[in-house]
Amino acid sequence: MSSKFTDAMGRMFDVQATVDLLQYDFVQQALLAGAILGLLAGVIGPLVISRQMAFSVHGTSELSLTGAAAALIIGVSVGLGAVLGAVVAAILFGVLGTRARERDSVIGVVMAFGLGLAVLLLWAYDGRTGAAFSLLTGQIVAPGGTGIALLAACAVGVIGTMLVIYRPLLFASTDPEVAAARGVPVRALSIVFAVLVGITAALGVQIVGALLVMALLITPAAAASRVAGGPLAATVLAVIFAEVSAVGGILLALAPGVPVSAFITAIAFVIYLVCRGIGAARTRRGTGRRAPAPAPDRAAAVTA
Repeated sequence: MSSKFTDAMGRMFDVQATVDLLQYDFVQQALLAGAILGLLAGVIGPLVISRQMAFSVHGTSELSLTGAAAALIIGVSVGLGAVLGAVVAAILFGVLGTRARERDSVIGVVMAFGLGLAVLLLWAYDGRTGAAFSLLTGQIVAPGGTGIALLAACAVGVIGTMLVIYRPLLFASTDPEVAAARGVPVRALSIVFAVLVGITAALGVQIVGALLVMALLITPAAAASRVAGGPLAATVLAVIFAEVSAVGGILLALAPGVPVSAFITAIAFVIYLVCRGIGAARTRRGTGRRAPAPAPDRAAAVTA
């Protein structure tokens, strides 16, 4: 086994080293960024699961890499570039993939083009290789003061928008045909939600990287759906699971100095396995029934 890996794992539970590192500003900023991202992922995630948008999240996060790579070339904020790239991708997915049967193919086509462009931009970048690599795997020092401000501003915007559209969006996610018949603007809500998902995915790129952002946007929500009894409970549990994964992963990664994405994904996966086991046990006992997404109160959603 690699000595580098062995040494890193040996330092993982070095509590004193972790406490010492917590005194640094960049570590505190990373923890704050992880907490904000966990909140966003927990709020957005359950609806991503109920709308079966996991592949869309993957495509959006990959295309945020294109925006971030372009920002590196231009010399502007990488976080801002990632957000703009993800928003453009989300709009394209929403406009071109209006029909469910063609949605996956549209995402695949746009994502392939965007990734090819990202490869070209990263190849043309003359700066540090580590800066480009961190876009793929995340980096604990990535957020910085400017990144925290952008993250906080986007979080306020995303959560504020979700508060406004949540109930009709929940209705449209559960039964789009009936929602459309009742006058709910299903297509407009889909595009708006796709943009919100894009923004959240782009923000996650700085923490866990473009390759593994699904660990926060999908896994905690999927775990919550296994044990929650309603949409509110699913959202609360998803937020808790995402926070534990993000903040816990950063803390575990401090002493060994390895990419935070490795620990964040591991914690999220363990939580998912535990919740899956609990859901399966409930089903066997007949005390509960797992559903991919709890059904909303349709009447309340329509009157929202």
